[in-house]
Amino acid sequence: MRPLPRLLAFTDDRVAVREDLGVRAAAIAAAGPSAGLVARLPNGSTDRLAALAQRYVALAAPPMAMVLVTGRADVALTVKAHGVILRKDDLDVGTVRQLCQDDTMIFRSVHSFAEAESAVRDGADAVIVGSIWPSATHPGRPAAGTGLLAQVVSLGTPTYAIGGVTAARAIEAR
Repeated sequence: MRPLPRLLAFTDDRVAVREDLGVRAAAIAAAGPSAGLVARLPNGSTDRLAALAQRYVALAAPPMAMVLVTGRADVALTVKAHGVILRKDDLDVGTVRQLCQDDTMIFRSVHSFAEAESAVRDGADAVIVGSIWPSATHPGRPAAGTGLLAQVVSLGTPTYAIGGVTAARAIEAR
């Protein structure tokens, strides 16, 4: 089984259209197994998401970085990504586990301790907790703070912080 990355680099609609996206993604992928590229297009079509994920898979192959697709297990399977990040209204962990290969990683995005407990109980390989700090991609969403992060970490499942994470805040989150 592929090791979990230490860092997840998320793409949004704004980042996905940058002319230097390939160079930036390749630089992140060069970190190898310690990095993960996350194909995420909240306002994009399925075709655009699949194209982005397929590009990431190609860039990540030689250095063995992980590629995850947000919200679409079908896209992840089609492009041979390493896993999927499930959100609140996506398929549940158990259903996706049945659809995917044994080595497909299933992460679950959570916003509360109860959601985290459910994700862990359902067999998620990791949880992503947020928004920890105010985030430009989710303006107006209340920040959960590091207290929620500490609670979720106590469940013993690999946990990632998301939302307003900067280099200095990453140290605090750790």
